[in-house]
Amino acid sequence: MKTLVLEEPGRFAWREDASNGEPGPGEARVRIRRIGVCGTDLHAFRGRQPFFAYPRVLGHELAVEVDAVGPGVADGLVGRRCAVRPYINDEASRASRQGKTNCCPSMRVLGVHVDGGMRPSMSVPARLLHPVDEGTLGLDAVALVEPLAIGCHAVRRAAPTPTDRVLVIGAGPIGMAALQFARRSCESLTLLDLSEQRLAFCRDRLGVEDVAAVLAEDRRFDCVFDATGSPASMQKAFDYVDHGGRLTFVGLHTGDVVFHDPLFHAREMTLLASRNATADDFALVLASLADGSVDADAMVTRRLAFDDLDERFETLYDDAGLVKAVVEMPDA
Repeated sequence: MKTLVLEEPGRFAWREDASNGEPGPGEARVRIRRIGVCGTDLHAFRGRQPFFAYPRVLGHELAVEVDAVGPGVADGLVGRRCAVRPYINDEASRASRQGKTNCCPSMRVLGVHVDGGMRPSMSVPARLLHPVDEGTLGLDAVALVEPLAIGCHAVRRAAPTPTDRVLVIGAGPIGMAALQFARRSCESLTLLDLSEQRLAFCRDRLGVEDVAAVLAEDRRFDCVFDATGSPASMQKAFDYVDHGGRLTFVGLHTGDVVFHDPLFHAREMTLLASRNATADDFALVLASLADGSVDADAMVTRRLAFDDLDERFETLYDDAGLVKAVVEMPDA
C-alpha cells in the first residue's frame, strides 16, 4: 500500500505499508477519498508543530468510505461514506465519562500522535465514524467536517445569544468555521483580520458584511473568539470584550498569555478555552451542511493529487490565496 510518510521536517518519502489487513474488534477499515490539509500539517512539514514526532503519516481531515468492519461493528456500516472524528480518547478517562471526549488527558490525534490518512486505506475505531447519506454531501465537504467542528465546538462553548454582538478574530479556516456557526446564532457579527485579501474572501464567498483590518479602541463585544494562535492577538482580544462578556480562545499558543487583571475583573469577563470537538459537534456540522446554513465548499481554494503530493506540498506555502487545500485520492 503506497503511503506518504513525513520522515523529517521538509522531507516526504513514499513507503510500501502492508499493515492494513482485516480490521480488529470495534474497528472499521476505510478507504480514504479526500484529505483536507490543515495548518497542523503545514507546521509539521516545517518542523514547527509541538507534540509531534517523526516519522509520521499526516492527515486528520478525512472523507472515507467503509469497506470492512471488525467484530462488534454493525455490517450496515460497510459501503457508507463517513467523516472521521480523529481524536482517539480513552473511553475510561474521567473526562470521557463526563462527555468531554475532546479534552481527554490521553488524547491521541490521527496524523499527529499516531499515523493518519495520507494512504489509500487504514483501520480506525468505528465509534469515530460519522456516516453521511450518499448524495447528501460531496467528498470535499465531508473532509472539511473536522475543521468546521472545531469552530462549531467553540461557538457551542461560548453560547452566543441572538442579541449578542460577536467578534471573530482571525480569518483562517478555523475562524471562518467559528464565523459561520456564530452567524447561525446571532445577527451582529464582525470579522477582524490583518489580511485585506482574507477579508475580501469572507465578504465575497461567505457573505460577511462587517469586516475590518483594524477596530476602533472603543468597540466592545459580548462574545469574542480569537482563532489566531498569536499571543499578541490573544492578549489584545481582552480589550474588545464588553462588561459581562465572554472571550474564547480557539487558536493555540504554546507559551504564556498575559492579561491585565483589573480590566478582566472590572468587566467580569468569562475566559474560555476550546479544544477539538465532540460527537455532538460533528452531528451539528453535518446537519448544518445538509440544510445549507454552513458552506464548506466555499472554503476550498486548492486541490492536489495524492500521487504527486510529495512534490507539490511545499507549493502551498507560496499560495497567497490559500484557504483550504484538499487532496484527491485515486478512484482505484
